[in-house]
Amino acid sequence: MRVIFMGTPDFAVPSLEALCKEHEVVLVVTQPDKPKGRGKKMQFSPVKECAIAHNIPVLQPQKVRDAEFIEQLRTYAPDCIAVTAFGQILSEPILEMPKYGCINVHGSLLPKYRGAAPMQWAIINGESVTGITTMFMAKGLDSGDMLLKEEVPITPQDTFATIHDKMASVGANLLIETLKGLEAGTLQRIPQNHEAATYAPMITKETGHIDWSKPAQEIIHLIRGLDPVPAAYTIYENEVLKIFDAELTDMGAEAPCGSIEAVTKKGFVVRCGEGSLLILQVQAKGGKRMSADAYLRGHEIKEGVLLQ
Repeated sequence: MRVIFMGTPDFAVPSLEALCKEHEVVLVVTQPDKPKGRGKKMQFSPVKECAIAHNIPVLQPQKVRDAEFIEQLRTYAPDCIAVTAFGQILSEPILEMPKYGCINVHGSLLPKYRGAAPMQWAIINGESVTGITTMFMAKGLDSGDMLLKEEVPITPQDTFATIHDKMASVGANLLIETLKGLEAGTLQRIPQNHEAATYAPMITKETGHIDWSKPAQEIIHLIRGLDPVPAAYTIYENEVLKIFDAELTDMGAEAPCGSIEAVTKKGFVVRCGEGSLLILQVQAKGGKRMSADAYLRGHEIKEGVLLQ
């Protein structure tokens, strides 16, 4: 099968690698290079780096809706366009272009968690299972007919980083299985129940600002769902303190939400709306991520301070 692949971040790389082994990938489309770091040096997307390694032509349109770009796509005569975390909405002329359609690898069990950040929100919301759905792309946001699904359990230890890697691998395998089914004509289109749809909006820095009036377990979900980026954080005496690990503790007592109730050898205890948390891993502004006990050896954390 002649395949055009569209994708951008690390999550999409396993899908491209799998396609290269099974099909003829004639073109890769990815987002434009972006400046990064202090020197603002232009950086390739992970998918572009993978495409170059496989000697696949790359296009990086500012807008995939541009007529000139659409005509460029036509010249590659794709049988299928496979999309994994690309980052732009495809127009109707592109959706109708390939024989087998445009197939999307989406990081949730649709119709739950449509949108930009399904993996993070599944963890933040305390789900015990997530998964991958392959589907035909349509004009609406992640609303097309579904093809295949595979569940991925979320353990209490999972973070966005660990789920991301598990899901990327599952997504790659499910994409190959989907294309085989399309070629063989064995797949059934399953319309989504739009009334059951939920939305997973884009994650921003502010998403990570901890509300200490929430139950301790909910805050743990937030911490894990935003690890490693953008990270959950709080404000300690006007300074941002990122938090990467915490556990429930019964050391706390009645106190205002967000107050530091105790400082121990392992970390420090914060009162929540329901229960308390022992903070185990932090990162101060300009510093490195480290265990809370290591941080406490070089920084003072005062009991009674109210985190904001």
